[in-house]
Parts: sequence; structure tokens; C-alpha cells
Amino acid sequence: MEQPKNNLKIVTDKKTNARVILPNMLTLIGVCIGLSSIRFALDGKFEFAIIAIMFAALIDGLDGRIARLIKGTSKVGKELDSLTDMISFGVAPAFIMYFWKLNTLGRFGWLLCLIYVICVALRLARFNVNTGQAPSWRDNFFEGVPSPAGGILVLTPLIFSLTSFDFIKINYDVVVPIFFIVTSLLLISKFPSYSFKKIVIQRKATIFLLFGIVLFFGLLLIYPFNVISISAIIYLCMLPISFVHYQKLKKQNEDQNYKDEDDDLEDIL
Repeated sequence: MEQPKNNLKIVTDKKTNARVILPNMLTLIGVCIGLSSIRFALDGKFEFAIIAIMFAALIDGLDGRIARLIKGTSKVGKELDSLTDMISFGVAPAFIMYFWKLNTLGRFGWLLCLIYVICVALRLARFNVNTGQAPSWRDNFFEGVPSPAGGILVLTPLIFSLTSFDFIKINYDVVVPIFFIVTSLLLISKFPSYSFKKIVIQRKATIFLLFGIVLFFGLLLIYPFNVISISAIIYLCMLPISFVHYQKLKKQNEDQNYKDEDDDLEDIL
């Protein structure tokens, strides 16, 4: 008598598991680096704390792109990335700045830290809710400043104090609270800022782009804090430009939609 064949099979896709694990491993490494920056700040090694945050920002920019490149995106990775951003660009920068300067302001300094961390949490929550919408021209912009940029912006006074620009005298007791308040507002605002997700480079300009990237990282290795400070200032100067560009694109698309609606109307007279 012929035995019935068992058509039930357990299939394990090891390649799929590896694709999911790799980006999550990078994200967890970013968490460790972000937490390590707090330890460096507690020991008074603020230079290493800043470098740790920069490495965490670099990993944050790579893990998502690597996940999409190897098709290893997952819901767990998305939530893990938000938790990592909360630690590396919310809690860690707040503690670093508190150990450096805000502790001299007493309760007001701690209040600024709390406000900033709460704004980072709200920013990440709104980002997770808005993720998954239909692609549009708005994908070129963030609503508000992203959390990695916010973490670096609040560290800018500390970074500037480590540069060679000694001829510029700054009252950090005033500048640091201003940076915290402004950055917190930018995080939770709907102010459009460039996302740099969809940058189209012409083939003939690729070599100049590569040269610029090599030059930037070369200067970053030689003059790290000077380059980071200048980059943060350039980013702040780009915010008004992104706002004007956003309003221009918004008007163009509204006019196009209005024209399309007019074309759909039929002449019944």
C-alpha cells in the first residue's frame, strides 16, 4: 500500500534572516556608541563624547540605507531605530551639555534638558506616524529638524569651544540655553528642512562630488571640531533656503493640481 506523501515542509530562509539582522546590529552598535558618549562626558572627556555622537549619526544614516539596499527592512528595525535616535540624539546630547555647562545654571539648566528630550521624543513619534505615506515631492523635506541634526545643533556651542577660533568671544551661559530652546522648537515645528534623500547628480559632476566628499572627510580628520562647527553653521543657514524652496514647490504643485481639475471639467453649454 502506497504511503501518503507529506506535503508539509518547514522552510527557513536564512538569507532573509541575515538581511534583517545586519541593519539591526548596526543600530544596536549605534546605541552602544551613544551611551558611551555619556560616559565620556561624565569623565570630562568631551572631545571623545562629541566624536561618539558623530559616529552614532554616521551609523544612523547608514543602517536604514543598508536595510533598503539589501531588502532587510522590518517593523522591529523601524522601532529600534527610533529608540536609538532617542538615546543617541536626545538623552546623550542633553547629558553631555548638562555636564559641560547647564549644571551651572541650576534647575533651569535641568529644565532645558528635559524640554529638549521631550521634543526629541515628540519629533520621533510624529515621524513614525507620518512614515509610509504615498511618495510625493514632500519626501525631499522633513517636517522640522531631524533628531540627528538636532543632537548636533545643541552640541554646537561645546564643539565651537574646542575649535581654534579663539579670537571669537562667546558668552556660553547665554548661547547654550538659546541653542537648546531654538533647537527644541525646530524639532517639534513643521518648518521644512532638506532631507537629502532624493539628490540627483549628473554623471559629469560625479567626479567633483567624489572629490568634495574626500576633501570634506580629509579636513574632518585634520580639523574635526572646526569642520563640524562650520558644517553646523552652514546647516542653520540652509534652513531659510529650504523654507523658500518648499513654499515654491508647494505653490507649483497647487497650481498644477488646480489646472488638472480645470481640464477634467466638461463644457456642457
